[in-house]
Amino acid sequence: QVQLVESGGGLVQPGQSLRLSCAASGIIFRFYAMGWYRQAPGKQRELVADITAGGSTNYADSVKGRFTISRDNAKNTAYLQMNSLKVDDTAVYYCTARSGRADYWGQGTQVTVSS
Repeated sequence: QVQLVESGGGLVQPGQSLRLSCAASGIIFRFYAMGWYRQAPGKQRELVADITAGGSTNYADSVKGRFTISRDNAKNTAYLQMNSLKVDDTAVYYCTARSGRADYWGQGTQVTVSS
């Protein structure tokens, strides 16, 4: 059974930081590309960042320079370090794992940025 469990969300003020974690089980983690998507109220789900099995990264323009995606294959965990958070970053953040036709999603973690 594949599980992706996100953690690390919460309520922060603008300018602060959070680190999201995605713990994976039931997959051979090192073979999977990992990603983070987010969905704000009333908006479509969008890609935030992803990282290939080889470690190449890709970011949405809106988070470049502020967010960093990483992975620890020894811990079967992906991370999203979010710095200089803005009110517009408020959303539910979802972790994904993809390899070939396999496409798994976590349940999401809420990030709220508010003063």
